[in-house]
Amino acid sequence: MTTHDRPSIEDVLKRTEALVAASDEELARNATDLGDEFLSMGEAILEAWLEAKGAVPTDATSEGFRLLALHRQAARGNPSFNACRETCREIVYHRNLIHSDPAAPETARRARLGAMVVRHLALFIGGKLESDGLGEFCCSSRGVRQTEQAETQSETA
Repeated sequence: MTTHDRPSIEDVLKRTEALVAASDEELARNATDLGDEFLSMGEAILEAWLEAKGAVPTDATSEGFRLLALHRQAARGNPSFNACRETCREIVYHRNLIHSDPAAPETARRARLGAMVVRHLALFIGGKLESDGLGEFCCSSRGVRQTEQAETQSETA
């Protein structure tokens, strides 16, 4: 997949924000497609990181999922990347929950949570792309975005 065929990290952030704000009916109606989209968005995020580092993203799978193989590839030689291992596994988990019973009453909530997890991954890796020194914790990505927002608001004030 080339860069032009996949969403950018900013596209993923916009899409996940829309999904978080979507109605329960809208989320439940397309739940299995959304579960698969979560995997695709996660893969696109990791592909962006790998390509930025000069690597060719793998087509292999780990535990049946390319997302997990991409994470493994990205973590090689980069211990801070281990911080998002559970985030990638959660994306797979939410996809599997949705696929296991798309008609479950919890499906909309599961889809919304899945979108939030993908958003979390996008913030972390997007932040690492902006500042390679970004720390060992996924949640440290929020600091980069908040600093940018504060700078933008002070420039327009």
